[in-house]
Amino acid sequence: MRRSRLRHLGLAGLLVFGSLTAVGTLPASAADSPTASAEEPASAGLLDAMQRDFGLTRAEAEDRLAAERRATDLAPTARRAAGDAFGGAWFDAARGQLTVAVTSDAAPATVRAVDATGAHVRTVEHSARELDAAKARVDRLDAPAGVSGWHVNPAANAVIVDVVESDRSDNDVRRFVDRAREAGPVTVRTVPSAPRTFAAGTVGGDPYYTGNVRCSIGFSVHGGFVTAGHCGGAGAAVRGWDGSHIGTFQGSSFPGNDYAWVSVGSGWWTVPVVLGWGTIPDRLVRGSNEAPVGASVCRSGSTTHWHCGTVLAKNETVNYSQGAVHQMTKTSVCAEGGDSGGSFISGDQAQGVTSGGWGNCSSGGETWFQPVNEILNRYGLTLHTA
Repeated sequence: MRRSRLRHLGLAGLLVFGSLTAVGTLPASAADSPTASAEEPASAGLLDAMQRDFGLTRAEAEDRLAAERRATDLAPTARRAAGDAFGGAWFDAARGQLTVAVTSDAAPATVRAVDATGAHVRTVEHSARELDAAKARVDRLDAPAGVSGWHVNPAANAVIVDVVESDRSDNDVRRFVDRAREAGPVTVRTVPSAPRTFAAGTVGGDPYYTGNVRCSIGFSVHGGFVTAGHCGGAGAAVRGWDGSHIGTFQGSSFPGNDYAWVSVGSGWWTVPVVLGWGTIPDRLVRGSNEAPVGASVCRSGSTTHWHCGTVLAKNETVNYSQGAVHQMTKTSVCAEGGDSGGSFISGDQAQGVTSGGWGNCSSGGETWFQPVNEILNRYGLTLHTA
């Protein structure tokens, strides 16, 4: 990257284009450990984005971010307290509190232990282990194009199968749904459109390029950056915004997964920054503590820049036309072509890289990201943190 480029990016957001919202700090290798948050106070720009995208007052935005940080720090402790009776957990924005599901056969002492953590307790029929097993059985089925994806929904205590509205009567879709219901507790939901990846042809902006494809840079790691796998295969050369050589895809997986990492050289370097695109100040990345379902999260990309939404589901299987991708996180954040690979961030905590979705940033939609800790673990990478 060049000195003139640093002036353009303000806080030197060279190899990380990202997003934001609530949570505590942890090293990437210990994302499940209950470490207290040391997050910097929310910036005025972040609060403005929360007010715009969630319809909150400034005070409500501040309260929500604080509640999400508490919920994220609390989640590992509450899960351990629930033990085998754990049925899932999510952030309840209405309560401003972490909700933890426990099975109806849980011992009273277990329920009291979860309640003592400060979480709200809900009784459910199926444990998280049972729901995960049911989803794994659905994963083994061959899904037709009219099935958008499926995931465990802890609040519904079921596996949710999403079917494209126009294909709900298709014979192959109906057969898939029948077989999915045999796998365990399944609920069917219709969605307006099928998912697609968000790569794009070469256009202006702040991208990186491989061949004639434009994608967005994800989080910096020591030695390079992580991004989406569908943006390029191993060995593919990568060019920066100015056309100069950045580096090479060292590893890439898609479909099945949607992640990759690119080595950096030729005068480019990495910084622990998520680009705010003028909507908010650029964000420093301090860790990769995983935000719960229900928490707010933001995304940055080279096409639509900065947008916020909510974590809707985890461990979802997304059925793209190129094949299924597993262990994805679904959000209500919009995205468009060219945003692929860009950062999802919650507060100062890296969450994942943009994969795909449906809709756009004019009419809305849903977007999936590949969790960043999975990418780090797969390739033995270390997140570049401030």
